[in-house]
Amino acid sequence: MSGRNETDAAASVASQPPIGSDRIFRVTRWVAIAIVPFLLAAVFLLFVFPTRTGELFAWPIDPPMTAYLLASAYVGGIWFFVGVAAARRWHRVKHGFPAVAVFAGALLWATLAHLDRFSANLSFWAWLVLYATTPFIVTSLAIAQRREDPRVPDCVDVLLPRALRWLLAVVGVSALLFGTAVFVAPAIAVDNWAWQLTPLTAQVTGAVLSLTGVVNVALLWDRRWTAFRLLFQAQSLSLAAIALSLIIRRDDLLWARPMTAIFVGLVAIAFVLYAGVVVWAGLRLRAPGPAASAR
Repeated sequence: MSGRNETDAAASVASQPPIGSDRIFRVTRWVAIAIVPFLLAAVFLLFVFPTRTGELFAWPIDPPMTAYLLASAYVGGIWFFVGVAAARRWHRVKHGFPAVAVFAGALLWATLAHLDRFSANLSFWAWLVLYATTPFIVTSLAIAQRREDPRVPDCVDVLLPRALRWLLAVVGVSALLFGTAVFVAPAIAVDNWAWQLTPLTAQVTGAVLSLTGVVNVALLWDRRWTAFRLLFQAQSLSLAAIALSLIIRRDDLLWARPMTAIFVGLVAIAFVLYAGVVVWAGLRLRAPGPAASAR
């Protein structure tokens, strides 16, 4: 009976008249293409030269674990923006734009609040230009494209079960609330985080944690796997990079603090959860029959 209800619901959604053409504007693709080189350069500098960030990056980051955390977020960003440039349908990337706007806006705020911490070099000016423009450009594009989503599943799609969507939404909201708390009250994070932080790097950490939350909240009203597939792939890559960073920079971790074991455990659980969803939904997307896909 539940399988029939799932099929009937999918057919009902699919039969609704489309609202938009699901196209991605050319300017949206070009903005995505323009952002990717900045992210590639940042990932290279932060991963390869984590002890020379004061000289080569926008500001000195110590210990390097924070540099690795930020670079891990950029790894997911590269995957996402390359996907935006290559995607043919707006609904497949739309939920990433609010997350990018919040993340970039938070980093702009942190930058302006801690200008004295930044280096007077080319990397800082590139950083400032990127974060002074990206939140507004990305928000404008999301608003301009908002009517393009037809709000129906792809011809081959998976409707995510309610229980799974609520689970992922709870995980996301928890990450968002925790990231917001770290951003708003960085002094508390400085005293309790898994590795040494400054007020600036605490706010950067809070901004990174916000990404998952903004994406996952959209699961409460959008059941289409194709609307989240690219984003979950990006988040899985970021989590894998964070996990690898925790191994490489394990000497930076302060195991006397309870937050260290909690953070490491949550990263491991989140990676298994996200990777599992990507694999599970991918298999159902390829499986024949109306119970696996919305047609």
